[in-house]
Amino acid sequence: MNKSCKVTLTVNEVERTAEVEPRMLLVHFLRETLNLTGTHIGCDTSQCGACTVMVNGEAVKSCTMLAVQADGASITTVEGLGDVEHLHPIQQGFWEKHGLQCGFCTPGVMMAMVSLLQEHPDPTEEEVREALEGVICRCTGYQFIVEAVLHAAAEMAKLQESGHVSDTIPVGEGR
Repeated sequence: MNKSCKVTLTVNEVERTAEVEPRMLLVHFLRETLNLTGTHIGCDTSQCGACTVMVNGEAVKSCTMLAVQADGASITTVEGLGDVEHLHPIQQGFWEKHGLQCGFCTPGVMMAMVSLLQEHPDPTEEEVREALEGVICRCTGYQFIVEAVLHAAAEMAKLQESGHVSDTIPVGEGR
């Protein structure tokens, strides 16, 4: 007999509470319970990275974590980065530098790269490529993705120099 569990998470700066089955994966909770479908399910084996989200500021493949394990956590999904009026610099970089093709892996890549930029605000091309090792893109040769991330890093540095952002990666305005 499966007994449901109550979980409370802060997702994209909004507290959410729901009853879930103990075995429900975080990726399914985000997609099916909260209808946040930007987090993709690619391989179900934690190999592709399409399901990457931020959990308490750390990049996590959400297909490897149960929703009950995330109880009390702060989660940021790709929907929480920005919106059409206020793109996050990583989203702007992907737009300007053509960092996507089919777009399936893009949300996971963006979240993994946000994590990289938190740790290394001025990454080298080699550091970006190394950070991309946990994310599989079947459409690109990764060059445009690397260019998009380096562009985002430069834009974030400009914003920081002008005093428009704090020392942390900005999450969507007003969220």
